[in-house]
Amino acid sequence: MKNKIILCMLLTSVSISFAQDTIRNVKNGGYVFKKVADMDVLSVQNQNRTSTCWSFSSLSFFESELLRMGKGKHNLSEMFIVRNAYIGKAESYIRMNGFHNFGPGGAFHDIAWVIKRYGIMPEETYKGLGYSTDKHNHAEMDAVLKAIVDAVKQNPQGKLTPSWKAAFTAAVDAYLGYMPANFKYQGKEYTPKAFSNSLGLNMDDYVSITSFSHHPYNSQFAIEVPDNWAMMQSYNVPLNEMQKIAEYALNNGYTWAWGADVSEKGFSFKNGVAIVPTHDSLISQKGKDSKGFNNAGADRTGAAFNEPMPEKNITDSLRQMAFDNYETADDHGMHATGIYNDQLGNAYFKIKNSWGTDNYCGGYLYCSMAYFRYKTINIYLHKNALPKDIAKKLGIIQN
Repeated sequence: MKNKIILCMLLTSVSISFAQDTIRNVKNGGYVFKKVADMDVLSVQNQNRTSTCWSFSSLSFFESELLRMGKGKHNLSEMFIVRNAYIGKAESYIRMNGFHNFGPGGAFHDIAWVIKRYGIMPEETYKGLGYSTDKHNHAEMDAVLKAIVDAVKQNPQGKLTPSWKAAFTAAVDAYLGYMPANFKYQGKEYTPKAFSNSLGLNMDDYVSITSFSHHPYNSQFAIEVPDNWAMMQSYNVPLNEMQKIAEYALNNGYTWAWGADVSEKGFSFKNGVAIVPTHDSLISQKGKDSKGFNNAGADRTGAAFNEPMPEKNITDSLRQMAFDNYETADDHGMHATGIYNDQLGNAYFKIKNSWGTDNYCGGYLYCSMAYFRYKTINIYLHKNALPKDIAKKLGIIQN
């Protein structure tokens, strides 16, 4: 009897452990994912009706970096980044006489751009909700800010006044809230710069990796997408190496921010997966974008979401063609936090989104390797997360 009890307890323990490490794409769904690697993260956030995924995903990534470094849990302020980046974008737009992108979008390295210049603040001390709501909605603010810079660009007086930047900043602050010179957090007083220094994050330790054949591999270039307003550079590697970097990082305790196109039929937050089925007819799309993210919110249904199916073989040339034809654009930023296998042994990246927790996966989805290879713009990660042979080849590390 004693042995039977012990065996029953062991079986129960194994059953509980298996349940904790597996998840389906939807309730009673045909995709069954089992954990290979899963990193520590903070809770899923909701960018709501804003185009600030780049800030949410990047800061989610840096919050996980702080956990990895043993710095504890710190919920960082996305709108602090948005505020200061908007001011930088306005200056760039005016200097370029309007021949430059200006809008709410951004890139992962914008966080480094802001932190180096202004520091960072916790979410609790700068929520960015100066317009008296409890959810972010930037429709009016984005339109007002664009109108301001366009009016300045017209230069109606024949010479720019020294007041335009102050006027623009005042408009940003009216919507997002004034940035305090000092704040209290966890019993201490900081400036944004001092708080940034206390976290121990070195922005020079982070690199952007991409893979496009219209530039030489093993070199750097500024990805030609509108949201790369600061024209920061990425390391360019062959497609197989970009996938190798992404997998190596997660298998060795590092997460990464993921910039991707989410307009494909196979990207379905509702169904909890991002896939590229061999036959497009396996997925149908109804309606248009319901979230403001390039049709990512459209309702997508089909047999491909019911169970794992064969996917397209994504080559460097196929990926490049989609980018050249504007079929791949910098739609959305997310955060890769783990690797899971489906019941057939196919690997997927576990992706933390910033659209709230309404889907069955609690705000996450699972991206197939085919989708990653096809629709990735870039990944952003710590330089030590790269395999050493690739890091040496790129000149990121010397030894």
